[in-house]
Amino acid sequence: MIPLTVDELRPLGRVEANAETVTGVEIDSRRVGPGDLFVALGGGVAYLEEARARGAAATLVPDDDFGAMAALGRAVRDRSNARVVAITGSSGKTSTKDILAALCRPVARTVAAEEGHNNEIGLPLTLTRLEPDTEVLITEMGMRGLGEIAALAAIARPDIGVITNIGPVHLERLGTIERVAEAKAELLHALPAGGIGVIPEDCPVLEPFVPAGLDVRRFAPPEVDIRDAMSFVRFRGREISFSFTARHQAANAVAALTVVEALGLPLPEELVEVPFSRWRCEESQLPGGGLLINDAYNANPASMRAALEHLVERAGDRRSVAVLGEMAELGVDAPRFHEEIGRYARELGVDVVVGVGELSRRYEPDDWAADAALAIELARAVVHAGDTVLVKASRAVGLEVVAEDLAGVAAQ
Repeated sequence: MIPLTVDELRPLGRVEANAETVTGVEIDSRRVGPGDLFVALGGGVAYLEEARARGAAATLVPDDDFGAMAALGRAVRDRSNARVVAITGSSGKTSTKDILAALCRPVARTVAAEEGHNNEIGLPLTLTRLEPDTEVLITEMGMRGLGEIAALAAIARPDIGVITNIGPVHLERLGTIERVAEAKAELLHALPAGGIGVIPEDCPVLEPFVPAGLDVRRFAPPEVDIRDAMSFVRFRGREISFSFTARHQAANAVAALTVVEALGLPLPEELVEVPFSRWRCEESQLPGGGLLINDAYNANPASMRAALEHLVERAGDRRSVAVLGEMAELGVDAPRFHEEIGRYARELGVDVVVGVGELSRRYEPDDWAADAALAIELARAVVHAGDTVLVKASRAVGLEVVAEDLAGVAAQ
């Protein structure tokens, strides 16, 4: 991290220090190392001694948790000459970040957000990972309501803003797709003179919120050929190979390639190996030649459709099993969205659908469990040797435990 002085920390709360500067920021005492500042958010005050024992240069008990994190992130960002990319969208934020990081790292000193660090805590943590020689910083920005992305952008001050797509998410608070688009477009309005917006080519709901005069680069769903456990994506007349097999990731790849072009970095000549964040299309082998697709991190109607299409394509001649939890925060239309996904699964020819959670009854599943814990035994009973299995749900369902159990049984 670009160092901060202890004196800069004192206005943020109660500081105890044994050094004049800090060279890292952690909020988890287990990750603290020499030179770090440990920020005791919420119940973190119980771990101050552990942080000191691990070599923390300083500890901070903030007067205002979010305000302190914003100040730390802003202070490091202000000292950096890195070009900052911010990614938002209704789905695909983290996957697009992962792909972009894989494209940038071979040709530029790059820092990218960990996991889903996309809120008022995670974004500043990402900023505090900036080093003096960082050239590209890739951030994520999530939201549940209006004004939240604008607040994050005020901290990160991005040079390039990416909107992956607009879909029915967070409707409990926002009400309509148009307001989702308005909230996401706050990122475009935060870009400076000379900033670049990267947005989908065919997204009419977003267009009314695109600022006049902004340099906009649009991307469209690409031609993609999947063979030999790789995806070959057409971009600017070239075929670029990626290590993933999920067809829907090709759109995220083209968004990332458009950013690479906007940054003036070279396009790849060789296979792009993309290490995706956990629980996002993770694949592992099951007995009898079966396959497990752990996509349990989150879900909305658009990403659920894409995941079901991927399941059927990966299954081929094998039996396909979809373990589907609820999709959260869809407002009054939630039952309809779940019914639509159930119908779509049947149209695609998914052989078995297992629902998890009350709303998942609307999928009209073949089997049903009330929660993730109960779904573990149900999945064990339903899944046969040689099956291709998708596990997907909104984060609140915690369905990763089902995927982890199936993977654990296979490893025995």
